[in-house]
Amino acid sequence: MQVKDLKFIPKFYDRYINLVDNDIDLLSGLKDNISLFDNYKEALIEHQNLRYQAEKWTPKELLQHVIDTERIFCYRVLAISRSEPKNIMGFDENQYAKNSRANSRTIDSLLNEFRLVRQATIALFESLDASTLHLTGICSNIKISSGAYGFIMIGHTIHHLNILKQRYF
Repeated sequence: MQVKDLKFIPKFYDRYINLVDNDIDLLSGLKDNISLFDNYKEALIEHQNLRYQAEKWTPKELLQHVIDTERIFCYRVLAISRSEPKNIMGFDENQYAKNSRANSRTIDSLLNEFRLVRQATIALFESLDASTLHLTGICSNIKISSGAYGFIMIGHTIHHLNILKQRYF
C-alpha cells in the first residue's frame, strides 16, 4: 500500500500523512523510518533536558510521546482490523507526557524502546492483508482506515524529528 492508495485522508491527520512520500510502500516506510532518531543521538544527548519554552516537552518527553503514540495507534490498527464497532477514544498527550518518567531515562533507553515498538508495528502491519488495510473504524470520533494509521506513524515520526531540529538542535 502507498499513500496514493488511501481512499481518504482524515483532516486531522493530513499534516502527518502529507510528510510521507506518495510513492513509498507502507512497510518500506516503517522500516526506513526506524533509525530516524538514531541519526541525531548526539544532539539528543546534548539537549536532552532542554525546554525551548516553559511547559514544552524535553527531547526525552518528545521521544516518549512518539513511542506512546505509536503504541496507541497500533492498538487502533488492531481494533480496526478486528472490526471493532465502538468508537475508540483518544488520549491526553500532555497528561501522558507528564506521567511518563521520560526525564529519568537515558536517550539510549528511549531510542531502544522506539526501535522495539517500531519492530512490533512492522510485525503488526506484516500480518495484515491489502483488504484489511482499507478497513475503517472510528477513533476519537474520526473515521479512519488501518492503513492510514501506518502512514500517520511514519509522518508522526518525521514531524517530531522536524520539531527537534527546528526548536532544540
